[in-house]
Amino acid sequence: MKTKLAIAVLGLASVLSFGASAASLVSNQQAEQLQSLNQTISVSGVDGDQTNVRQELSQKADAQGANHYRIIESNRGDTFHVTAELYK
Repeated sequence: MKTKLAIAVLGLASVLSFGASAASLVSNQQAEQLQSLNQTISVSGVDGDQTNVRQELSQKADAQGANHYRIIESNRGDTFHVTAELYK
């Protein structure tokens, strides 16, 4: 019983720590205080709402080693297309 509880606690802790390390969206003003990586990322063809777009941007930013991203272009037709600059 204690083993199952320990596994459940460790699993929850790993999920929480993963979420805490996800790259976050910053404003233009906040970006002025950060170090730019001189890289951009884009997501296209995203259905749904802005939450889906932010989740995809955060995942791509994480993969590039960024801690933050700033949206520099956003278009919406039937789906979203967004470009963001990456920051440390």
